[in-house]
Amino acid sequence: MFKSLLKIFLFVLAIAAVAYGAGYVMDTGGSVTVQFDGKEISITPIQAVVGIVALLAGFWLLLFLLGLCWAVFKFFNGDETSISRYFGRNRERRGFDALAEGMVAMAAGEGKAAVSKAAAAERYLQKPEITNLINAQAAEMHGDKSRAMKYYKQLLDDDRTRFVGVQGIMKQKLAEGDTETALKLAEKAFALRPNHEETSNTLFDLQTKKADWTGAQKTIEAKVRSNLMPSDVGKRREAVVTLADARLLLEAGDVEAGKSAVLRANKLSPALVPAAVLAAEMHMLSDNKRAATGAIKKAWIANPHPDLAAAFAEIETDETPAARRKRFNVLTKQNADSAETKLLSAELALADEDFPAARRAARELAETNPTTRSLTIMAAIEKGEGASDTVVRGWLAKALDAPRGPQWVCSNCKNIHQTWSPTCENCSGFDTFDWKAPAQSADLQSSTAMLGFTAGMLTADISEPEATDVVVEAEIVEPAET
Repeated sequence: MFKSLLKIFLFVLAIAAVAYGAGYVMDTGGSVTVQFDGKEISITPIQAVVGIVALLAGFWLLLFLLGLCWAVFKFFNGDETSISRYFGRNRERRGFDALAEGMVAMAAGEGKAAVSKAAAAERYLQKPEITNLINAQAAEMHGDKSRAMKYYKQLLDDDRTRFVGVQGIMKQKLAEGDTETALKLAEKAFALRPNHEETSNTLFDLQTKKADWTGAQKTIEAKVRSNLMPSDVGKRREAVVTLADARLLLEAGDVEAGKSAVLRANKLSPALVPAAVLAAEMHMLSDNKRAATGAIKKAWIANPHPDLAAAFAEIETDETPAARRKRFNVLTKQNADSAETKLLSAELALADEDFPAARRAARELAETNPTTRSLTIMAAIEKGEGASDTVVRGWLAKALDAPRGPQWVCSNCKNIHQTWSPTCENCSGFDTFDWKAPAQSADLQSSTAMLGFTAGMLTADISEPEATDVVVEAEIVEPAET
C-alpha cells in the first residue's frame, strides 16, 4: 500500500515539474541563436527544447532502424526467430530481471516479494517451463499451498519439468501427512529419475514405514546399481528387509517361502544376529544340525549375543550339562575375551556345578564391569560353593542396583528396545539397532540376559522369622524353552 502511494506521489510530482518547466521556458524572453555552416538561425526557447527532444527521438529511431535491419539480415541468413526476438527483447529483459529479483527474494526468505516478482516474470516471459517452478516455490514459501499446487501440476505437462512437478507435489503430501499418496508419487519420481539420491532416500523411508519390504528391496538394488549406495551397505540393508519380509511370510503360514527368505537374509549378512537365530530354527525344521551350528557360529564370531547362545542350545535339547558344556566349545573358543563369551562360559560351568571355573570366568566382569547378570551369577556361585546367606544376599543386593548390561539401543534416538526389529518404533529409523550398554539404565532387558539359558535363574525365598534373620535359598534350575 505504501509503495503504491509513493509511486502515485512521484508520478504527480514529475508531471508537475514538467509543467512548471514548460511554463517557465514559455515565459522566458529572448531567443536562442544557432550558427551552422556560416548561417545563423534564431529560435525561441520553447522551439529549442522541442528541437532537442526531436533530435534525441530521431537518434533513438535511427538506432532502432539499424537494429531492425540487422535482425532482418540475420533472418534471411537462417535465424528464423531473430525478428521476433528483436521486438521482444525489452520485454524479455524485463522478464528475466523480474525472475532474478524473484530468486533473490526467495533466497532472502521474502515470500511475498518472491510471489510478486515471479508473477511479473510469468507475464513478461510467457515461458511456463521457466516461470512455473519459481512461481510454485515462491507460493510455497509465502504459505499459499493451493497456488503452489497449481503450478506444480502445470509442471507435469512438460517432459522437461515433470520430475520437478511430481517431487514438489510429493513434498506437499508429506507435509500434509498423506504418506499413501506421497509413496505413489515417490515411486513415480523414482521411475523418472532413478539416479536422484534424495528421491530414492524418500522412497525407501516411506516403504520401510509402510513395511513394503519387497519394494524396499528393489529400491536398495537400484541404489546399488546407480552407485548411490556402497555394495556392502546394500547387502546389509537387503538382508534386513529380506528378514523382515521372511517374518511376515512365516506369520502368514507360508513356511517354505519364509524359510527361503530367512536363509537368503542370513547369507547376505551372516553377522546379523536375528537372521542367524531364525536361520538356525529353519535348519532345525529339516533336522540339519550342522547347518544350524554353522549359522550360529558365524554370527557369534562377528557379534557374541545371548540370543545366539539360546538358539545354539535348542539344537540339542536332551543333553547333560557336561555334554552341553563340551558342545559349546565351538562358541566359547571364539571371541574368548568378550564379556558375552565369559558370561556364557560361567553359566555353562554353573550348570555343570564346576563352581571354580564359573568364578574364574565371571569374577573379573563382576568387579570391573558389574551388571545384573554377572552379579547374579556370582551369587549363584557363592551359593553353590556353600557360602553364607549373608554373602549370597550381598551379591543379590548389588545385582538389584547394577546396570542391566547390553540391550538393543537405537543409534538415532537412543531408545531401548527389548527385541530387535528392522525399524525403530520411536523414530522410524531403519536398521539403527546396536547391541550395547545404554547410556542410562532402563526397565528393559533381553529375555536371556539375566542368567542365560544354561545356568537358569537364581530363585531366592526370603523368610523373616525375626527382623534381623533373613534366609536366602538359591538353586540352579534348567531353563525354560526359548
